[in-house]
Amino acid sequence: MRHAANIYRLGIKELRSLWRDPMMLFLILYSFSVGIYVAATAMPETLHKAPIAIVDEDQSQLSSRITGAFYPPHFTPPSIVGLNEVDKGLDAGRYTFALDIPPDFQRDVLAGRQPGLQLNVDATRMSQAFTGGGYIQQIVQGEVAEFMKGTRASTPVPVELALRVRFNPTLAQSWFGAVMEIINSVTMLSIVLTGAALIREREHGTIEHLLVMPVTPFEIMASKVWAMGLVVLVACAFALFVMVEGVLSVPVEGSIALFLAGAGLHLFATTSIGIFMGTIARSMPQFGLLLMLVLLPLQMLSGGSTPRESMPEFVQTVMLAAPTTHFVKMAQAILYRGAGFDVVWPQFLAIIAIGAIFFAIALARFRRTIGTMA
Repeated sequence: MRHAANIYRLGIKELRSLWRDPMMLFLILYSFSVGIYVAATAMPETLHKAPIAIVDEDQSQLSSRITGAFYPPHFTPPSIVGLNEVDKGLDAGRYTFALDIPPDFQRDVLAGRQPGLQLNVDATRMSQAFTGGGYIQQIVQGEVAEFMKGTRASTPVPVELALRVRFNPTLAQSWFGAVMEIINSVTMLSIVLTGAALIREREHGTIEHLLVMPVTPFEIMASKVWAMGLVVLVACAFALFVMVEGVLSVPVEGSIALFLAGAGLHLFATTSIGIFMGTIARSMPQFGLLLMLVLLPLQMLSGGSTPRESMPEFVQTVMLAAPTTHFVKMAQAILYRGAGFDVVWPQFLAIIAIGAIFFAIALARFRRTIGTMA
């Protein structure tokens, strides 16, 4: 009971110290509110209001049909320009696409000569340039086919593919971006808060005060783990209920309580990593540099950004030792596919085992750093 009381009181001290740190409070608030909204909405999932210019050198019925086929929301109304204005407009960033319809285009199409159109693309606008080229090709081919046949009806094929999209029927990127940003924020802030708390005590000299008190290194470390983990867990619950389900209207299929239970276990592992990093770094700038080396692989190679199956087999094997790999798999199964505990229990066990190992390593390092207490 004495150990539990010490861990509780030291944890309350950590919460009070965090409350007096406005920058950390701002980071938590931003990461689980504005950061999630930006991650979900900043990258449009489809082409949206892409500026396009058309050089109509044919002035025919077919060229007019092609020009009229570009309209919002995928494109802005086309700007009809001369051939000498294309390069200037692309250089100035006024257009992302510039389509040149050559002279005698309609006559060549009717004669079966297969004329070519020139499409100039501003490739510095990566997302729109990559998607827009395919859109424009489909629009032009559709208008030409309709002009030649008098209808846009396609030729029946012997085999028809029936496509059914599960878990995200509208293919909305905001559904994916919002949940993955929560997962990334949980990992990042749990490491930052615990590591910063330890470094802050070292810089302010309060660690020496703790050493002369009747508390053990285990109690000091456990207090930081539960206090900072609780803050991140509460912020995570706020983000799910308010930002994801409320503001962004993203449906959550599974049990939020089960997800938060898994997030709590994940926080046990990541806060231990934060303590371990805090014992290595001697200042906040050093901690920041070390954080980049640790956080980027945890986020990029855990299966959240790209499927693990597309990674080299060596990377897949190594990342099994990272708690984020199992946390991402568990979170996606619960929040996207509505999985229950009978499905995600292997991830729970893996996170518990990894967290116990990281906690033991961090505690051993912490004891060597501040000295073993009786």
